[in-house]
Amino acid sequence: MDLDHIQRSMFDAVRQPLTASEGMRQRTRDGRSLRRVAEEIIKPNDRLTSFERLEIYNRQYWFRVLAALAEDFQGLRLIIGDRSFEKLSIAYLQDCPSQSFTLRNLGSRLASWLHSHPDFIAGVEAIALDMVRLEWAEIEAFDEAQKTNLTEADLAALGPDPQFELQPYIRLLQLHYPVDEMLLAIRSQQRENDIVSNAVASSSKRRRARKRSLPKAEKICLVVHRAGNSVYFKRLDAEAFQILRALRDGKRLSEAVESIDWTTRSSEQAAENLQAWFALWSSLGWFCKAN
Repeated sequence: MDLDHIQRSMFDAVRQPLTASEGMRQRTRDGRSLRRVAEEIIKPNDRLTSFERLEIYNRQYWFRVLAALAEDFQGLRLIIGDRSFEKLSIAYLQDCPSQSFTLRNLGSRLASWLHSHPDFIAGVEAIALDMVRLEWAEIEAFDEAQKTNLTEADLAALGPDPQFELQPYIRLLQLHYPVDEMLLAIRSQQRENDIVSNAVASSSKRRRARKRSLPKAEKICLVVHRAGNSVYFKRLDAEAFQILRALRDGKRLSEAVESIDWTTRSSEQAAENLQAWFALWSSLGWFCKAN
């Protein structure tokens, strides 16, 4: 048996879902004997059989990836509850196993997967998808690249009708629910619990999360951005969001401004709004130099 076959057999075996008692199954999903697979690729020792040795890796794989997914999507977990979240996570990881050297990318396909598997979020589809999009945007905003900020001198060189490039870490979200407030409340409560009880924080068992009452629907235009090593949520007026999105999509300034219905504002108010918005975005470092 060559090394490639051993590695592929090992990888396939450790990704087999655990039993209800968190042990390794006797057979793979396609009916192969895992005991026989173990005997082909792992030698027994004086304490453990080949199956028992393989089971250690199988269990640790699932404990690690489930814990990572639960940590990255605390909001979704609170919305649907622990048991439903665990079932969802196992099904998702079976269809979309880790394909990266880093667990950071584990949930990259979760939003699209949920669109095609709505039964896992039945009854709360809209808010659950909003939360997943927000939590994934937060992950991306945390570690995407940052380019050199645009300076006043750079602005002067862009010409009368410039195109602006947004920082790569900026994420623009249109949401149907105030999941930003909900996620911040979850984090705040978690910090309070950690302060009260270090014993809970150091427990080897995964924490059980209580489902929360869900907020009412509310249209939100949100920017997920980074300052230093922290990620922040910034709500914008619908018009400001539309301009920023148009600039992100490569529109020139005049095109972005003309895409807005200004009939509810006087020309003076519109000018003041634009000046204030661009001053804020520039101060936050959202614009960067083009490559």
